[in-house]
Amino acid sequence: MDKPSGMFDRDFEWAELSRFAAYSAPKATLGVVSGRRRQGKTFLLDALTTATGGFMFTGTETTEADALRQFGDALAAHVGEPGPFRFANWDEAVARLLRIAATGPTVAVIDEFPFLAKASPALPSIIQRALDPTAQRDNTPVRLLLCGSALSFMGRILSGNAPLRGRAGLELVVPTLDFRLAARFWEIADPRTAALTNAVVGGTPAYRREFTQGDTPADADDFDSWVVRAVLNPGRPLFREGRYLLAEEPELHDTALYHSVLAAIADGNHNRGGIASYLGRKSTDLAHPLAVLQDVGMITHEQDAFRRNRSAYRIAEPLLAFYHAVMRPAWGDLERPGRAPDVWRRLQPTFRSKVVGPHFERICREWTRWYCDSGTIGGFPSNVASGTVPDSANRTAHEVDVAAFGQDETGRERLLAIGECKWNDIMGLGHLRRLDQIRGLLRAREGVNAERTRLLLFSGAGFSDDLRAVARHDAAVQLVDMGRLYTGA
Repeated sequence: MDKPSGMFDRDFEWAELSRFAAYSAPKATLGVVSGRRRQGKTFLLDALTTATGGFMFTGTETTEADALRQFGDALAAHVGEPGPFRFANWDEAVARLLRIAATGPTVAVIDEFPFLAKASPALPSIIQRALDPTAQRDNTPVRLLLCGSALSFMGRILSGNAPLRGRAGLELVVPTLDFRLAARFWEIADPRTAALTNAVVGGTPAYRREFTQGDTPADADDFDSWVVRAVLNPGRPLFREGRYLLAEEPELHDTALYHSVLAAIADGNHNRGGIASYLGRKSTDLAHPLAVLQDVGMITHEQDAFRRNRSAYRIAEPLLAFYHAVMRPAWGDLERPGRAPDVWRRLQPTFRSKVVGPHFERICREWTRWYCDSGTIGGFPSNVASGTVPDSANRTAHEVDVAAFGQDETGRERLLAIGECKWNDIMGLGHLRRLDQIRGLLRAREGVNAERTRLLLFSGAGFSDDLRAVARHDAAVQLVDMGRLYTGA
């Protein structure tokens, strides 16, 4: 099935949906589609049902009786019944749905499935029963797709002892666009402008289409004006999106607490102790809110590359990091029309240090993991992370922005490369010497295979001539500028 001409990327997702839709088995099958909000899941599924003549129903926050009424109306209209179906319960509704494929495989999508399951908790069990071998005698080849944005809920319906565990023939997660795809989607040719834009809005497709209506930074000189008119403007949807993202998650009941946790992380507190100190709470009090934020995809919990007893919490959605670092502290001023230009000028240092710097490091790790050539780091990376290397002789510790691990010829883990990232600094020999010193510390550590570790220097501003001269004659020193990040390997 050809992908619709207006669909950007999503080749893998479309291929999997097309395969599922065309599956020739004579009985009903189940698939699950999930992903964070505003990634284009509904757009994908609407295109699929349009292309195949399938059925699509979108759940709403309502009562069970009203949901059944809406579902009956939609299903009757799809099959051409003169009047609506009036189902007494979801057993009847699901049984009728699985009999609509009269002429061959037919797609049936239930979007926003968590809303329906919240009003009718037995619904997953009802679907499971309808897919049991006994019930399948009456079913037709319906390709049933359940879709939802509540990641914790969608993750649970196929895990452990959940009723639908082992029933799905498709488990598709629709991800955000990575930094390269986002630059193409926003049609930003200048890599530095693309990285700045990505630090604000990330790779969520809806933020370009629906939320800014195609308004993109024309070039680097237009970026500040774009932030003021499209993000810090109280008349535009992006202005309140950072608040709404939490309000839309059903698992987040105490939104004030969760906003405070995100604010602590955005301020540079990446471990539980630092977050607890920021909030004036005990560290043990934060286990639950941190776990919930991780379950719903708002934050990540990343293991330190070199110290197994350390880890870091980071905000997964760039717009949330931007909101908490830049917008939330100045919310009162920003709500008054006309104040945004002054606020933005005042908060430029905060934006560079708390938002752009950490985001640039994240982009560099993504590039190292997914885009760099094996010749660049001397192997294929299986894990890329940040880490801390203790220096007992100097009673200090060194932060490593990028640490890439792979395997040697015997299958033993090897440290392929370590890297340092500087967004606004021209990097020189001093940065190289620091990395080389860290490599020496790692070579002296037991259990770290760092004999052939390469040194990566990432800069958003460029490199000195003497550093470039060293890199030209030493393959173990790799310089990665913005052009290479966005187009090279």
